[in-house]
Amino acid sequence: QVQLVESGGDLVQAGGSLRLSCVASGSIFSIFSMAWHRRAPGKERELVARITSGGSTNYEDSVKGRFTISRGNAKNTVYLQMDSLKPEDTAVYYCNADVLGTGRRNYWGQGTQVTVSS
Repeated sequence: QVQLVESGGDLVQAGGSLRLSCVASGSIFSIFSMAWHRRAPGKERELVARITSGGSTNYEDSVKGRFTISRGNAKNTVYLQMDSLKPEDTAVYYCNADVLGTGRRNYWGQGTQVTVSS
């Protein structure tokens, strides 16, 4: 099995910054991509940012220019640098990994709460 553990969520004022981290461990041969999703109360989960093994990135339109996704040197870690945070960014943020282990599967972390106050 594979475990993803997120950290870095906090309460922050509008305009502030946070850095989220996610570390993958377990039965992993390779990771094709890692991503951050978020779910706000009463809303569906949405993709925020994704990074592939080749380093290409994709962002949801509302976070372009404010958020940056990157892979750690060990390549089992992903970060989300969030700048110029807005109250609309308030959500539980989830790490996701596309993993080749016993088979190819997506795995999810338990989430970390980000709250942005006005």
